[in-house]
Amino acid sequence: MIDMSPIVYVVDDDPAVRNSMRWLLESARFATQTYESARAFLADYRRDRPGCLLLDVRMPEMSGLELQATLVGQPSLLPIIIVTGHADVPMAVRALKQGAFDFLEKPCNDESLLSVVQRALDFDIQRFDSDRRVEDILHRLALLTPRESEVLQLVVDGNSNKEMAAQLGLSSKTIEVHRSHLMTKMRAGSVAELVQMHVAAASHRKRHELERVS
Repeated sequence: MIDMSPIVYVVDDDPAVRNSMRWLLESARFATQTYESARAFLADYRRDRPGCLLLDVRMPEMSGLELQATLVGQPSLLPIIIVTGHADVPMAVRALKQGAFDFLEKPCNDESLLSVVQRALDFDIQRFDSDRRVEDILHRLALLTPRESEVLQLVVDGNSNKEMAAQLGLSSKTIEVHRSHLMTKMRAGSVAELVQMHVAAASHRKRHELERVS
């Protein structure tokens, strides 16, 4: 079975910071992985489970902002928490504008860090659950025949069986059969639930089209 438990990634070139963060996070029972560089993280990171990233700004070779830009370009929706020194606050604000989840100043207050991490994980777990639900809906949609897909669109548009029969040149009885089949394949208990599934799938496709364009 695939492990879907959330994980906290820590990327910081200071070993003392990495060790203290790992100790704090693991003492709060967060699964944690630490990395000494952005490149080490990128070589190991897999987008197959929820999590969040605690990211230092100033690092050699690849800075935190450069890593953030790389992840956004993949695209990755992993929540990023910027951890920075006082002199780097303007950079952290810039990271927030580029989509970072939050930022913390070093030295971090333990309670504040754990609170932000929990919020980031809750956010990503919800996103993962939503994405998995949409993927299941897309799988069900792929099982529909072309005619069932046509009937689905007409149902979503609010047409009655009689109106669908007239538009498709079929009998009302045949429309009822197609409608029954698509409701079964989609595992929809009502027309309202079917419409919600259709909207969720359409929103998912639109989001991915926008991500490809950007």
